[in-house]
Parts: sequence; C-alpha cells; structure tokens
Amino acid sequence: MADFNKILTPGDVDGGIINVVVEIPTGSAHKVEWNRELAVMQLDRVEPAIFAKPTNYGFIPQTLDEDGDELDVLIITSEPLPTGIFLEARVIGVMKFEDDGEVDDKVVVVPADDRNNGNAVTTLADVPERLIQQIEFHFNHYKDLKKPGTTIVKSWGDIDEAKQVIHESIERWNQK
Repeated sequence: MADFNKILTPGDVDGGIINVVVEIPTGSAHKVEWNRELAVMQLDRVEPAIFAKPTNYGFIPQTLDEDGDELDVLIITSEPLPTGIFLEARVIGVMKFEDDGEVDDKVVVVPADDRNNGNAVTTLADVPERLIQQIEFHFNHYKDLKKPGTTIVKSWGDIDEAKQVIHESIERWNQK
C-alpha cells in the first residue's frame, strides 16, 4: 500500500473537489485507521455491532485536525466502499463534533462523479433527513457502552464552513 500522505494532495479545496481515502465501509463495526507512521491501514478495534458506521468513513490526505489525526470524512454512497481506496469527492458540508472535549470535525462528501443519481447531492439539504438523523445519533452514542456522554454533535455546517475546516487542517499539516 502506498503512503497516501505522500502521493495524494488534499485536492481542489476551493473548487469543492477533494481527495479522500476510505478507512471504514458503511455498515462495518471494524474501526480501521490509517497508521501514519507505518503508512498502512490498521484495525484499531472492533466496535459493538449496534455501532456500525452509517456512512463510509475516511480522511483527507495531508491534513491534521485539532485531535492530531488526519481530518475525518463521512462519505455518502449508495453502497459500501472498500478500505484502502481513494476517490475524488464533492464537499457538501461538515459535522461539527467533539470527542472527549476535543474538536474532531467530520467533513461530509459524496463522490465527485455519481452518475447513479446524476450528481443530485450537492449540499447537506440534498441528503435525506433520516440519514442525517442516523449519522447524528451514531456519533452522539457510539461510545456509550465504554464512555457515556463523551461524544457530541455540536452542529452542521455548510460547504463554506467545511472548506474553512479543511484549509485550517492543511495549515496544521504544513506546520508539523
């Protein structure tokens, strides 16, 4: 496997099309994480099945969020995506999130070229409300069996707010 942080850039952030690497497919309870030091995907833990991911989960290369990891991404697709692939993705918003008091935002994206739905999803308003509710419920509760009350979805932001979060994370990467 290649070192995604060496071969991929974050993409065209201002144009709203970014590069995203998939860590966890939709429906998986396996917490797979990119190990930056070894440049490999690593199974960190197995979550209880009731906390399987409601969307694909990944990261933007050459970024660092405030928690010290690459900036997280929620990738909305009609089918699960395999671990270890990358895609060009359209930024549609951001979920402002805190984990144990730390900022751990999640940029929300869809594939940049989704011919199945005619590229119909361009903002969070195009995502079914029920899926937004499921995502929010998941992130508010996925640590309840271990550390109840330590995660909270603070708010949802639009495309411009998502781009700002990405730019800040690129700056942190460049300063490391």
